[in-house]
Amino acid sequence: MMNSSAIAPIILLVISNVFMTFAWYGHLKFTDRALWIAIVVSWLIAFVEYCFAVPANRIGHGTYSTAELKTMQEVITLTVFAGFSVLYLGERLTINHAIGFALICAGAFFVFKSPIQV
Repeated sequence: MMNSSAIAPIILLVISNVFMTFAWYGHLKFTDRALWIAIVVSWLIAFVEYCFAVPANRIGHGTYSTAELKTMQEVITLTVFAGFSVLYLGERLTINHAIGFALICAGAFFVFKSPIQV
């Protein structure tokens, strides 16, 4: 069973990635608004994102290496982004996206794997 210092960073990174995805891409549904408004709103959303990301990394660094934390963040980002693209933006994911995401996940596997002995 995982302890809270192992689970908390994952939960916090998921929350932070939801906010960041909206900060980066949420405005694409509102292209009729001025760009400066999109920038200001995105920065406000990004501030909330940082309120989750910074503690996630601070708490997680006691359990995970920085490479593992960054890898987790990237895999979570892709997962959140894929859901966001389909559910919020109404875009379709293709087999090419699935293959690309799978290759990134394969890379993540090696980051978390014990060092390979040569």
